[in-house]
Amino acid sequence: MFHLQPVKWHGRSGLKYLSVSSVFAQAVMLTVLWLAACWVGNAHAAQAGAIAPTSFAVVFRLEGELTASGPKGTRALHVGDAVAVGERIVASGAGEGVLKTQDGGYIAIRPGADFMAQQFAAEGKPTDTSQLNLAKGALRIISGWIGKINPPGSRVSTSTATIGIRGTDHEPYVLLNADAKATQYKPGTYDKVNQGGTTLEAGGQSIDIDPGKVGFVRSVGKTRALLTLLFPVLLDKVPDFYVPGKFDAEMDELSKTAQANNERELQARQKQVAMCVPDEVAKRWLKDLDEHIVRGQAAPILAMFAPDVRVKATVRGANGKMTELELERAEFADSIVTAMSSLRDYKHRRITTEGQTADAGAAACASIRVKSIVIEEGRQADKPYRFESEEKYLLKQVDGIWLAVEAQTLQR
Repeated sequence: MFHLQPVKWHGRSGLKYLSVSSVFAQAVMLTVLWLAACWVGNAHAAQAGAIAPTSFAVVFRLEGELTASGPKGTRALHVGDAVAVGERIVASGAGEGVLKTQDGGYIAIRPGADFMAQQFAAEGKPTDTSQLNLAKGALRIISGWIGKINPPGSRVSTSTATIGIRGTDHEPYVLLNADAKATQYKPGTYDKVNQGGTTLEAGGQSIDIDPGKVGFVRSVGKTRALLTLLFPVLLDKVPDFYVPGKFDAEMDELSKTAQANNERELQARQKQVAMCVPDEVAKRWLKDLDEHIVRGQAAPILAMFAPDVRVKATVRGANGKMTELELERAEFADSIVTAMSSLRDYKHRRITTEGQTADAGAAACASIRVKSIVIEEGRQADKPYRFESEEKYLLKQVDGIWLAVEAQTLQR
């Protein structure tokens, strides 16, 4: 028999504890959500590099060290890792990399760069947005489809300026006071355009930057400068600190085909969203879940649930009263191997399945509510069980993949 950490539940008599083994002995735990909770318990540890619900890009190329810092700490990035909105990306003094954004664009990260995506949404809609913040160092950005379908929504901000994108290959550079002392250049925000064009805004003024040109907005510094000194200007020549990166030869080739690639990826994304049929999505998602359970495939099931999924089960106790269990992933973190090895003779039959969009009035569904009546039976830890339950899931589409962000079940 296996053991798990106590599961908290709230009843009339206050906070109590039930062992999972006793729950199964009374046939009150529901298989699908129990297994899901077990596997979700390892979501953060087992899928540190998986695509997160708020991801905006994946690591495409890498040399040296890049780190991503967020609420859960700092991690070293590797090729294929996801980068989430709100994560601070920092390159070491010798580190360089390239991110491929979800709208088909690319971001080359120069040594010493420090930036984050503050906002990002790439659904193939006019409301798509890309808001990057560059705190230090340089990037080379080949903009994706957002720069085409919503130019005002595609921007790079710094402490002194805002850069608007116009279907562009450009290189923003933030030179801090400390770094400027070692050069002949003034501290502030620079932007060099390779292809397309950008608009540099500061102090209520703006200038357009064309290919081959560099715009500049100086930093205020410790003393207040005259307002006119803070306006953006075009430089006479390209500063010496603009040097090619390790991946610039590849970036040059990507830039040549960027417009055609963006159009193709945008059309594919719009087609994918337009083809969303809630009932079909619900059936496919549950079919995959059931098949993975039957085959004992833990990793694929884990991948179907968001790392922060909320799981609740309303079950019937030995006294016949209904009790709501709130399943937290941390409580099941050590149970996945035992859970899979102890499940035997699992069978199920879905009586009904239905799906409907959770986006009221939306033309395409980014989230779907799923409801299904299912009968399940099998042996868990050598104890037989059989029950009928109503399952509910809230699915959200993340980078083209449907993930469960909520899961509920009610024993009937």
